[in-house]
Amino acid sequence: MSFASLGISKPFIKALNEMKIVNPSAVQEKSIPFLLTSGKDFIAQAPTGTGKTAAYGLPILERVDSKSTKPQALILSPTRELGQQIAKQLFKFTKYSEKIYTEAVYGGAKIEQQIAALKRPTQIVVATPGRLVDLLQKNAIDLSFIKVVVLDEADEMLSMGFKKALTRKLKHTSGKTHTWLFSATMPPDIKAIIKNYMAPDAYRVTIGADKLNKDIAHQYTITMAEDKLDTLISFLKSAKDERGMIFCKTKVAARTLGKQLKAKNISADAIHGDLLQKERDKIMRAFKNESLQFLIATDIAARGIDVKDLAFAAHYELPDQVEYYIHRSGRTGRAGNKGLSMIFLTKGEIKQLDYLQSKLQIGINKVMIS
Repeated sequence: MSFASLGISKPFIKALNEMKIVNPSAVQEKSIPFLLTSGKDFIAQAPTGTGKTAAYGLPILERVDSKSTKPQALILSPTRELGQQIAKQLFKFTKYSEKIYTEAVYGGAKIEQQIAALKRPTQIVVATPGRLVDLLQKNAIDLSFIKVVVLDEADEMLSMGFKKALTRKLKHTSGKTHTWLFSATMPPDIKAIIKNYMAPDAYRVTIGADKLNKDIAHQYTITMAEDKLDTLISFLKSAKDERGMIFCKTKVAARTLGKQLKAKNISADAIHGDLLQKERDKIMRAFKNESLQFLIATDIAARGIDVKDLAFAAHYELPDQVEYYIHRSGRTGRAGNKGLSMIFLTKGEIKQLDYLQSKLQIGINKVMIS
């Protein structure tokens, strides 16, 4: 299967080849032919890191009228980081095509600058739900020409408290546009949105958890609670030059672990909800330019982060929800690369591990870390 056989035109294929995206992923194979031609709503359940941006982004770019200066597609994203990455990727796709302009708007940045940017020709808008509501209240964005609304990482948007903003937007566009929903999981709130705001005959695509796990090795190690930090440090030292993310359940735990690892001269820092945006941006820049080797994060703070070539995702604390484990593990093993999901357990947490294996129907192998 090739992108040409899916219906993607030569200018976009040339850009994809340059980005070393040659073979379509499973979600791209199942989505692109339908989205290129259909006038129906669309629902895709696919794990994080399976190429969803290209799955909806390429059909949007093919369908956009580059001669019109009005926004024709709206992509909603849970975080500014993911929004920025989506806009950047769409820009790269258009390197050899006619000029198609994408603008990303999000909280944490001056709204006046974004309002000014939207006055320029803009065919695609990528927005966080909260900032979109702000812009609508100021009559600063024209959605009357929108043909497609994409809900990217829909489950994350709802779990971050964007339900009100999201449903308000869907009420505004329901019946007038096509809605394309992409989500790693299908919790009850997502099912309610599908039922209330999407057509009953919406086309559905499901990429199973097996697709997520084929390039990821799932392992665990058991340690005494008082030895857990030393075990993690041994694991990180064995990683040598490899990079990865370390997950904690709470911002207190993430902040504490960051201080502990720094005290041991390990190249690590933590992002969590108590950081100012400029502090978070500074840490993320360091991690992306590889001057920082390990990033510690809570599940909330990690949303929307997409960093290439991560060798592992380490679960210093197991998450409360299976969906969070899926999101965490999906940070590694991307684009055909091999990855590792490593769990650090105490003896009292074995039942949680059994539950995880049962729900995901995967084998998690025990290893010793010395």
